[in-house]
Amino acid sequence: MIAVAVAGAAGRMGRTVCDAVERAPDMELVGRADPALGTTLAEVLEAADVVVDFTRPDTALENALACVDAGVHVVIGTTGFDRAPLDDARPAAGRPAANVLIAPNFAIGAILMMRFAEQAALHMPRAEIIEFHHEAKLDAPSGTAARTAELMSAASGGAPPPIHSVRLPGLVAHQEVILGDVGQTLTIRHDTIDRECFMPGVLLAIRGVGELASSPTVGLEKLLF
Repeated sequence: MIAVAVAGAAGRMGRTVCDAVERAPDMELVGRADPALGTTLAEVLEAADVVVDFTRPDTALENALACVDAGVHVVIGTTGFDRAPLDDARPAAGRPAANVLIAPNFAIGAILMMRFAEQAALHMPRAEIIEFHHEAKLDAPSGTAARTAELMSAASGGAPPPIHSVRLPGLVAHQEVILGDVGQTLTIRHDTIDRECFMPGVLLAIRGVGELASSPTVGLEKLLF
């Protein structure tokens, strides 16, 4: 059994992750950390093998560093923070090595969308990205859009495509990559209808984070392809 604690457990994603972990036959939910619940991450770390973080950009890095220091693997779904300090993070003396997986998106369809956009960027010279999210999302552009642009730029050798961010009530998470060439366009779109679509990816990350060859690792695709 994998002992899992969730940081940001009172949020919409955090609650969904807790439910998914409780349903998984090979996992045990050992802690819910959230200021709204009166529980700190430090209180649940000792019991956990893996922490899943869906908090805020201003707390995710601190949480991840605490996990690595404690020798606990961490899966981060929070976006919009500077991940550079994690490059030098090491566990405290006597603690086991701990891996960090940062996933801008956990939906398998979104990972495929990014892969297809990366491949298309090799053949179509211009592109723009439009990402749509609910009005409460704190970061813009989204981590998914930024990751998509990064992958496309690396594939093509050109500048990252421009990103346009939309924040409106009624949306969950949606992204279009529009590529253009002479006399044609290609649109690659992914729509999130329900947060449950992220759960197979979250569970995959929990199961796989301990086996990663390097840390920190960015992108769930490292466990898919």
